[in-house]
Amino acid sequence: MATLKQIRYFLAVADLGGFTQAAAALFVAQPALSRQVAQLEAELGFTLFVREARGARLTPAGELYRERVSGIQRELATAAEESAQLARGEGGVLRLLHSSSFPASSLLPFIARFLDASPGARIDLDRVASEIQVTEVAAGRADLGVVRLPLLRRDPAVRLAALPDEPLWVALPDGHRLAARDFLAVDDLRDEFFVSAVHRERGGLARRVTDLCLSRGFVPTQARVISRKTSQLELVAAGHGITVVPERMKSLAAHGVVWRALRDADARAGSALLLPLEPTPLARRFAELVAGGM
Repeated sequence: MATLKQIRYFLAVADLGGFTQAAAALFVAQPALSRQVAQLEAELGFTLFVREARGARLTPAGELYRERVSGIQRELATAAEESAQLARGEGGVLRLLHSSSFPASSLLPFIARFLDASPGARIDLDRVASEIQVTEVAAGRADLGVVRLPLLRRDPAVRLAALPDEPLWVALPDGHRLAARDFLAVDDLRDEFFVSAVHRERGGLARRVTDLCLSRGFVPTQARVISRKTSQLELVAAGHGITVVPERMKSLAAHGVVWRALRDADARAGSALLLPLEPTPLARRFAELVAGGM
């Protein structure tokens, strides 16, 4: 099989029109170059050049061979550059996950800064439940996750980097009786119907809200229609009930939703970056941007 050195020598002779010129350009001895090209011809089983007194010209077979292999060096150079960019955290694909309670709109400023600093990089963004993100990152199917705490499922192959807590807000249907108040307390919600899930068996926002209500002595009453995703805000707007969400989810509100802050000191929600023990350069760079900008 032809070696890369033989192909490089062949292309130099073809481009420069002679063995002497090619040897000078490659800084090799002409006999060594001629020997490599002869070995290539023997390997291929046909003659590449017509040797002449003043140089060499390609045979018809040599012309076709040149056409087929001329892109190899460019591809090798491109592969080397792209690999170097990946190693430096400047290129490649970042597989990024986020929970529904940490909307993509909150990540867009960091995505823009990341792409500006890494022109050879791309991002594959997907919304995945926090508990499932642990499995995806641990298995190497994702590079980085943004999860909502508390996180019940853990894996020794991943680590958490906590982000600042954010206040919780109540989403009410327009015209709701509690909308007349400037602030609300968790205890004010004991008789309300929640369009969000009520869970202690799973982590994330549902667990956090349930724990807050339980600490006040009541279990959230589920509405007849519930959702674990951001569509719960549409259910609120349609009058099916209320929900409690982190402040950053206010940007997703549908028309007909009224927001009221919870005044309880513990009415806050945590989040974190989910990383493998040895993150890729891209994941490390993006995590640093988020951690430094929150």
